[in-house]
Amino acid sequence: MAHPLFNLDGKIALVTGASRGIGEAIATLLAEHGATVIVSSRKVDGCQAVADQITQAGYKAGVIPCNIGNMDDIHAMMSQIREKYGRLDILVNNAAANPYFGHVLDTDLGAFQKTLDVNIRGYFFTSIEAGKLMRENGGGSIINTASINGLTPGDMQGIYSITKAAVVNMTKVFAKECAQFGIRCNALLPGLTRTKFAGALFETEGFYDEVVADIPMKRHAEPSEMAGAVLFLASDASSYMTGQNVVVDGGLTA
Repeated sequence: MAHPLFNLDGKIALVTGASRGIGEAIATLLAEHGATVIVSSRKVDGCQAVADQITQAGYKAGVIPCNIGNMDDIHAMMSQIREKYGRLDILVNNAAANPYFGHVLDTDLGAFQKTLDVNIRGYFFTSIEAGKLMRENGGGSIINTASINGLTPGDMQGIYSITKAAVVNMTKVFAKECAQFGIRCNALLPGLTRTKFAGALFETEGFYDEVVADIPMKRHAEPSEMAGAVLFLASDASSYMTGQNVVVDGGLTA
């Protein structure tokens, strides 16, 4: 049984970008601690595979596919949540876009716009719609997956880093303005983590070794090592914490 501070029994949690990587690890851990987890991502098959793993382990999960870069998808997802579950207690904004890895001067408009649409507009309006549901039910917890790139830009990751800096500030905005409704908002800032999403960082010759050399722990993280921080932020263990960045980076920014 989960410790009472980390017990999420009866909670409804939405995790975007949950079909793999950090999102999958987060969805699984929240379910293991009692939450009914809504697994969301662009492709229904990937979401269903994660939800099936959760339910086969004896926990609760459902699927609502959504591309948070599309406003109609966000509204449709929230309507389904309202109709099926009647509430939302936890939102983990984890879906993200990073279509361009290269020098900032070569950024094209398409990559720029896609990154903004998902990482800023998507997080913002998903948080707004989730916040309305939370306000109706006396509160909740919003957790944004940002990045240490939001503190110091990553090499060859200009527009992605800019959007993650916006997420850091967005977190503070929602924390300050929504505290009166019992809604907390905090951010997870991962360091180098082994995911398909971060593939370019691992596959670019020399880049990985250079980055790891600067990490005091001398290794990258696995997705499961991010999930514990999100469990903390989603649960009563962090009940007096809002507007904060939780940096999980092996000491890189120390």
